[in-house]
Amino acid sequence: MMFRFSYKSYSKLQRAFSVKVSSLPAYDANRVVLAANTNQARGIAEFAIDFMNGAGKPDDSVLQRVEDFHTDSVLCGLSALALQCNAPHVLRNEALTYTKTGGATVFGSDVSVAPEKACVANCNAVREWDSNGTVFGYNAALGEKHKAGEFGHNDFYPVSIAAAQMKGLDGATALRGMLLSDEIRGRLAEVFSLKSYKIDHVVHGAIASAATYGAMLGANVDQIESAIGMVVAHYIPYRAIRAGKQLSDSKGASAAISTEAALLAVQRSMNGFLGPRDIFRNPESVFRLNEPTDGDSPFNLVLSHSGNDFAVMGMHFKLGLYEHQSAGAIQGLLDAVQQYPQMLKSIDELEKIQISIYGVAYGIIGDPAKRNPTTRQSADHSMVYIISAILRKAFALGPEGIAECKDNNEIWKKLMLLPEDYGKKALFDPVTRSLFDKIEFVHGGKEYDDKYPEGIPTTISITSNGETYSSGLVMFPGGHGANTTHDLKGILHHKFRSLGALAVKDAEGAISQLEGLQKKSAKDIKSIYNFDLLEGEQID
Repeated sequence: MMFRFSYKSYSKLQRAFSVKVSSLPAYDANRVVLAANTNQARGIAEFAIDFMNGAGKPDDSVLQRVEDFHTDSVLCGLSALALQCNAPHVLRNEALTYTKTGGATVFGSDVSVAPEKACVANCNAVREWDSNGTVFGYNAALGEKHKAGEFGHNDFYPVSIAAAQMKGLDGATALRGMLLSDEIRGRLAEVFSLKSYKIDHVVHGAIASAATYGAMLGANVDQIESAIGMVVAHYIPYRAIRAGKQLSDSKGASAAISTEAALLAVQRSMNGFLGPRDIFRNPESVFRLNEPTDGDSPFNLVLSHSGNDFAVMGMHFKLGLYEHQSAGAIQGLLDAVQQYPQMLKSIDELEKIQISIYGVAYGIIGDPAKRNPTTRQSADHSMVYIISAILRKAFALGPEGIAECKDNNEIWKKLMLLPEDYGKKALFDPVTRSLFDKIEFVHGGKEYDDKYPEGIPTTISITSNGETYSSGLVMFPGGHGANTTHDLKGILHHKFRSLGALAVKDAEGAISQLEGLQKKSAKDIKSIYNFDLLEGEQID
């Protein structure tokens, strides 16, 4: 199925929705503005349909970045399944009981199942390690009202693959759907902070999934608006799923469950069910309820359709398994190890590690409740554990091993945290745990808080044998959207190979199966997730 190119619809959208935006910076022809005094749910629907019909021309660099995020996420998911992680197996097994002709497929199978079941399984698998892409909802170029700082992750690509499998679409179209989803989700993260109201960040992804899935399946504007309304009115998850000393499967499955709901909402709307209209201006929805207005939506929404200024270009790669708030401390530690390898001579000489960080991270991963993690889900949200696990690996290499690394890129590869670093044996490793009490957190105060979410402002100081080594202020660690100093492709490929080797016999073959989306046929997309998965030792 081929889509035509047309730019006329965007000028129409611009006229219809760019009302009362004189206070905003000037927007170029590559963007559409959905103003606060308009029906933004309908605007998103029209934008999604036009974009999937070929309107707009994203640069190749944008499409390549989406493809890299997709490859990253799938290899995370395949390795989680291969290592017998609980929730991905439960949801995958559930999906395989919902066979459906003309449906979609789960990872590691060519059986066609109900699309919402395929997506709840696949989205959960990619999220399980908490190691795929991250958005911080920060866009300085668009002004202060586009710095909401909401989190989000690249969990939702299976929606585009499912729709493409159902409609017989090629890889280029599936990739365009992934970009559309990232754009809607990423721009919502810039203008509305769900976490400020204890609402889980996956709501933005669910809205984007409803719009993308509907547009790819051929839903009309009314049906997509209805589906978005249902998502917001019926399915709001709270951050209770992430609270507590030891986290459950719900934390990793939040995006997946919301995606399942979004697909069901689209299907019901296409079958004639009428959901709430104009949901962003609804006074009782999560938006105006938490940020009251006189009738408008609380924000203007800016969406790119052409060029290279898409939200995905500011999203970050995780170079291993860790909570994204810890990336600054990890980079600082790797910098210190490279600059002062002599501190690795003896663990007994290590006296203190002080981490200065911004308030959000201090509250999430510096929480005293996470100083003694006993589950993987808690460990990957524990700064104490993450830094101690990397240091354990560094001490195992010693100064000589570090000296063999030609640059910081090689150190990232050598010390990358992988699934085995969160297994039961690693969780209770005596060397790792001996480091816990040597780590001290300090809230860096306003100086650090003001630099987030532009960057991940962190300083790590390590005192060993009476000498103190400081990383200095780290703002843009490896993997950060604004980082230009690291060989991102090289580090990512190391990660891809490492995760792929856990999941399949031929890791490079798996990577090739996922890459080159723009040249893949509809037949290729039908089987893109069909891998012969290995069965490794259970990690949980």
